[in-house]
Amino acid sequence: MSDPSDAHILAAARLLRDGGLVAFPTETVYGLGANALDPLAVAGIFELKGRPRFDPLIVHLDTADLLPTVADLTAIPTAIGGELIEQLVERFWPGPLTLVLPKADAVPGIVTSDLPTVAVRVPDHPIARRLIRAAGVPVAAPSANRFGRTSPTTAQHVADSFADQPPLILDGGPCRVGVESTVLSLIESRPRLLRPGGLAVEELEEITGPIERALPSSESENTPASSPGMLASHYAPQTPLRLSDEAAPHPDSDRRCGILAWRPTTTAGEFAALE
Repeated sequence: MSDPSDAHILAAARLLRDGGLVAFPTETVYGLGANALDPLAVAGIFELKGRPRFDPLIVHLDTADLLPTVADLTAIPTAIGGELIEQLVERFWPGPLTLVLPKADAVPGIVTSDLPTVAVRVPDHPIARRLIRAAGVPVAAPSANRFGRTSPTTAQHVADSFADQPPLILDGGPCRVGVESTVLSLIESRPRLLRPGGLAVEELEEITGPIERALPSSESENTPASSPGMLASHYAPQTPLRLSDEAAPHPDSDRRCGILAWRPTTTAGEFAALE
């Protein structure tokens, strides 16, 4: 792991330009980044994470001024209009909002799972934006963890997830938000929520009006998801969870277990944690 000094950020930026991977902090979670315009570099993200190619990535920019380099704003539906996008960008970028927009030709299909759309955001974290600015390229980045596991909010989480093949990690401390960005699609006649996240839908609706909700995608179909984070197995922790109508006794004396209860339970004293 590296501290976010200017020298380390410049070294990480060179690595991105040269086709390497860099784990970096954002306000939401840590991301695993590659040059979004380099298909081979982006392929490395899928390989290291074990992520299926039909799960698209988010492209990160250091400023909203670069949005036209990755999104075709001339193809925005008339019912949406450029003014709405400008309002959302002005209020919520930098921040935990990802917009799904028509894709610019410069963005390779591996980033978008060959969809004609691209997911884009500007992170609200100085290290992330310094890195992207120094690299001089848009950065494609999912969360920096093995596919299907809980997203990392510290550099140590990233190191633990990739202990056998650690990428270069910029340590920016704990993430402020701690959950991934909210994803909003603007490619249809009405705004559509593809993934809830760090920005409340109610805040978005102050600008957009009512927002439709999308359903999760099925991994069994092997068809591209409309957005990152829409697969049914997203956010799967490794700790087993047992559901019970009645409070059962502690399952094993040599195991640490917690209990989550909505009413008083007589077995609470047997557990290591009670919520």
